[in-house]
Amino acid sequence: MRIVFFLIACFLFNTANSQIDSLSQNRDTIQYMIISGDSIAREHIDLDEVLILKRLHFKNSYDRRRYLILRRKTRKVYPYAKLAAERLLALNKRLESLDSKREQRKYTKIVQKYIEGEFSEELKKLTHTEGQILVKLIHRQTGITTFDLIKELRSGWRAFWYNTTASLFEISLKEKFDPVNNEEDYMIEDILQRSFQRNILERQKSALDFNFIELEDKWDVL
Repeated sequence: MRIVFFLIACFLFNTANSQIDSLSQNRDTIQYMIISGDSIAREHIDLDEVLILKRLHFKNSYDRRRYLILRRKTRKVYPYAKLAAERLLALNKRLESLDSKREQRKYTKIVQKYIEGEFSEELKKLTHTEGQILVKLIHRQTGITTFDLIKELRSGWRAFWYNTTASLFEISLKEKFDPVNNEEDYMIEDILQRSFQRNILERQKSALDFNFIELEDKWDVL
């Protein structure tokens, strides 16, 4: 086995030397690479940023159980928040292309009815805490509270009514996602980042401005 390692080491050393000699002889030569599926030659390859997450460590069984329950609920409702953000982006782009207010109102109503038909039955199945997490994640993905989204798409009275109804079930449509000042929101963000890395959830950039690495140092709860 030692002989094998020795031969491999010699091979790598000789290969490195030959590469260095080749580079020294061709210092003025620029090498380009073509990535599969791309027709443009590049001098370098752009790599996605890799986030190194700390290993989970719970102080006690209660904290561990709390995190796991929050993880299950977050993973369940995140796809709805992501889809809502995609629908809102598509709606705004379409509205920009419409000239008259009448056409804009007509198209908005069509999208509103479509969203209600798409979400209503599924959202009715959510628990109180799942509904509140969804409200926070919609703010994370769109940068707008659910209350303001409804107000923008329908009317102020409709938004007020929705918020009053939701409050009966302990859900505030005005709730914001704030991982900087809210410990549970930070835990939700931690769950999302870990789920993105494991391809359990499809990554969608947050519309909010915060640095997760800095939050890890601030919230030493995991």
